[in-house]
Amino acid sequence: QYPHAVGKNTLLIAGLQARNNARVVFSGSLDFFSDAFFNSAVQKATPGSKRYSQTGNYELAVALSRWVFKEEGVLRVGAVSHHRVGELTPPNAYTVTDLVEYSIVIEKLSDGKWVPFDGDDIQLEFVRIDPFVRTFLKRNGGKYSVQFKLPDVYGVFQFKVDYNRLGYTHLYSSTQVSVRPLQHTQYERFIPSAYPYYAGAFSMMVGLFMFSIVFLHMKEKEKSD
Repeated sequence: QYPHAVGKNTLLIAGLQARNNARVVFSGSLDFFSDAFFNSAVQKATPGSKRYSQTGNYELAVALSRWVFKEEGVLRVGAVSHHRVGELTPPNAYTVTDLVEYSIVIEKLSDGKWVPFDGDDIQLEFVRIDPFVRTFLKRNGGKYSVQFKLPDVYGVFQFKVDYNRLGYTHLYSSTQVSVRPLQHTQYERFIPSAYPYYAGAFSMMVGLFMFSIVFLHMKEKEKSD
């Protein structure tokens, strides 16, 4: 019969991770994990190739077992904080166009201990149904932070970190915040684009004032007989 898999689709060992971070490893050979294969000498088929006293099966088997039992390649969120730049605590609600700072601590499991994660491809999204802001987080040890300006749109938003990296568990963090419009006391006193309308209004006031003076003080000449 025709084989079910050929070429690159043929795998001796395959590791899979589900959306819920559950892991499974499939192996096409039990002998791969045997002591005989761990301790056997190997050499390439080409003449004159170097002979090695042991294969790399043992190291690979240990790495696979640590990965599938989640002793390696596990990420977690340590702490999340957000606030306006120059402040230390988050407000009840942000205002549109505020300059905010977001930070998140990400750790990975290594030899049974949680250590700072080293990655430079983590992104933050500021989402209201669709992302309004998407930017990279800057690393400082195990803490990742970024400053950005909120969009000129109000509503209920989320600071969202949705990180997928090959070999690691799926990392997801979401923090919901409210963004309100400007209060009436926060608007500019005068809007530059409205200067022509200001000039028109003041000119009408001046014209009305001058007309009132002329109208009140003008006296018609008496007609002579």
